[in-house]
Amino acid sequence: MNKFKLVIFDWDGTVMDSVPKIVTCLRNTARDLGIPVPTEQQAKDVIGLSLAKATEVLFPAHLHLSDELVAGYKAQYRELDVTPTPLFKDVESVLKQLSDAGMQLAVATGKGREGIDRLLNESGLGKYFVNIKCSDDAESKPSPDMLEQILREQGIAKSDAVMIGDSQLDMAMANAAGIACIGVSFGAHSPAQLQQHTPLCVVDSYQQLLQVLTTPLAELTRQHQTQPAL
Repeated sequence: MNKFKLVIFDWDGTVMDSVPKIVTCLRNTARDLGIPVPTEQQAKDVIGLSLAKATEVLFPAHLHLSDELVAGYKAQYRELDVTPTPLFKDVESVLKQLSDAGMQLAVATGKGREGIDRLLNESGLGKYFVNIKCSDDAESKPSPDMLEQILREQGIAKSDAVMIGDSQLDMAMANAAGIACIGVSFGAHSPAQLQQHTPLCVVDSYQQLLQVLTTPLAELTRQHQTQPAL
């Protein structure tokens, strides 16, 4: 068994296929306010930041509209936009297997507390996670604050933890916290972008992730040295 005792998951683009919805909502919010609409990639690049920080980064010339941008995005996400946000394939099965294997599972997300609590309840996944940190609890990614809080509260050493994420923000946060990270290829950023932050590997599915997390670390490290991505 891999030596990791704690596996920390990002949410959007990692557990839930919500990147398309977030991108659409951000772009529609700008359109409704009559300000320049960000490109799809620009919108993807801020996923993981707190909402207030994301609007600052996307719309630096319109900081006077920050309240309207936040309110408009929330209205888009909760009420106006109907883009589906399913869980990725095999998410619950893999979470259960990891939990049954004795690993502690946690979430570090840029979502606010109200949003992540609602989704944990709706998805039925809340029972698998021992700790949830969000933008209301800590500094925005890529600050290591969320991860450091989780490690401290769970009493887990950095060497015993790993961060799973789909964006460069997730990888950079793990790097800043001094913990290992694994990228997933099906979210906001490409494997090449994720590889810039030296993850152990980049996986294409939850079944691959399960395989990685149940592979002895020495073997995984050897594979990483010869094959940068699965």
